[in-house]
Amino acid sequence: MKKIAILLLGFSLSLSAQIPAGKKVISSLYVYDLASGKSDLILTEKRHFEAPNWSRDGKFLLINAYGKLEKISPKGEKLGELNTGSVMKANNDHGYSFDGKTLFISSGKPEIKGGSSFIYKVGAEGGEPVQLTPLTPSYWHGVSPDMKTMVYCASRNGNFDIYAMSTDGGEEIRLTTNQSLDDGPEYSPDGKHIYINSYRSGMMQIWRMKADGSDPEQMTFDAHSNWFAHIAPNNQVATIITYLEDQKELHPFGHQVKLRLLNLKTKAVKDLTEAFYGGQGTINVPSWSPDGKKFAYVRYALEDL
Repeated sequence: MKKIAILLLGFSLSLSAQIPAGKKVISSLYVYDLASGKSDLILTEKRHFEAPNWSRDGKFLLINAYGKLEKISPKGEKLGELNTGSVMKANNDHGYSFDGKTLFISSGKPEIKGGSSFIYKVGAEGGEPVQLTPLTPSYWHGVSPDMKTMVYCASRNGNFDIYAMSTDGGEEIRLTTNQSLDDGPEYSPDGKHIYINSYRSGMMQIWRMKADGSDPEQMTFDAHSNWFAHIAPNNQVATIITYLEDQKELHPFGHQVKLRLLNLKTKAVKDLTEAFYGGQGTINVPSWSPDGKKFAYVRYALEDL
């Protein structure tokens, strides 16, 4: 999720502060196939990377590592960095428009000490991004199918809520007003709903609301911490990441999690994976393949320095 220097609500400490002393991170990129029910390992590296997106043409996965965005083929081949111009502190909240022509990036600025995040857009082929949000912290999570509106999580006056803004920039519109954390907004493919995770019930659960923020509806109800509903292209199911132990309003790295499938009609939830070491960085952003048959995610491990 977010990289800021303090622990606040769902926003975690910098990664280095979460890694046990004397250890370093191993990151493994997987592709899960819905038909077979199996995860295929495509890349393992002795470094930290996170938050895969799938390009809309299906040709590559986009990950972030050390502030840069990198392209990886669906077979795990490294295809190089995506040019993001002067934006060099990308965090793990990034993704493509439904038509695949525009990439949204959340990134800090080097001149702001203690962590920051602004939202930018750039053509899918890369280039010099255009800054959209004037205020920090702002973390992109979704864009409407008609490409007119983006939604994001932001802290204003010390409270994290869901906001919307034109994809050309301008006035931001507050969509939620809870004192507890609301995060992870993502449009359904038909544009009718925005799915979020919210702590308003006293547990982190998946909710959805109409695109204007009205008529909130709870979608998950169990005793786990559930985050980040990523809606499949068929608008029938969503992947969610679930912490086995209650994390309150936090989304930390390095805990036991599993990925599950939420039926958007019946609200039934089923396990897709066994428990594994993950959390922050595993599946923060939309990662479905264009045909909706697969999705990408990251597992982590630690080894001695």
